[in-house]
Amino acid sequence: MDWKVLLNKLLASGEVLLKATIIAGIGILVIRIVMSLVTKMLEKSKLEKAAHRLLKTVLRVLLYALLALMVASSLGLDVTGIVALASVLTLAISLALQNMLSNVFGGFTLLNTHPFGAGDFVEIAGQSGTVVDVGIAYTRLTTPDNKMVSIPNSAVVAAQIVNYSSIGTRRVDVPITASYNAPVEKVEQALRNAAQVPGILEDPAPFISVTEYGDSAISYVVRVWVKSEDYWDVHFAIVHNIKKQFEADGIEMTYPHLNVHLDK
Repeated sequence: MDWKVLLNKLLASGEVLLKATIIAGIGILVIRIVMSLVTKMLEKSKLEKAAHRLLKTVLRVLLYALLALMVASSLGLDVTGIVALASVLTLAISLALQNMLSNVFGGFTLLNTHPFGAGDFVEIAGQSGTVVDVGIAYTRLTTPDNKMVSIPNSAVVAAQIVNYSSIGTRRVDVPITASYNAPVEKVEQALRNAAQVPGILEDPAPFISVTEYGDSAISYVVRVWVKSEDYWDVHFAIVHNIKKQFEADGIEMTYPHLNVHLDK
């Protein structure tokens, strides 16, 4: 064997490997710089922080895929063949992971339409809770009883979304019944007194009215407006106060009953 030929081949291979290593090193450094710039741009943007991770993950995957193609090309590999193979593999993977991809596209839809943000109290697909973040595949909520619920983004996009925090105020409705023996004006005044709790807003003003004359009782409703974060505190305070106020005013809080008359 000609040692000079072997040496030249080794030197050529070393040059190729060195070139590929340099490209990989520079590429990784560039990707880190780009990701750092993107992070700073996202922090200055109005986009919800819950969406930052999703965008950065997708961008990072694309950049590393491009870098891998550049390294392969520097090693003398047929990039065209790799791209064709990657296309076939991508199709196969997309068919196998159809639900996962639906969730990913659902995540992008949520980022674009922005129906809610981190910290909002929402109701989605029968689940209520505070939004923690919008991930690549799932939207996570914490429920009032401190459970973590992960809902697929595809289900979130398809479901009706109720955002209780976007407007900033909510109406508290407390239904109650009272005996026919109690004058309506007396009951309404008692309910008005019971509704005087911290957190209610003066505008719109509290509203108390009869809603129905039932078989065994008169139905009333108490409606007050509050800030979204005060909803449950005010709701429970009014419910607690109503019974105390009814007892103080001698008003009977009825329950369903049936009067039976026997003929002699």
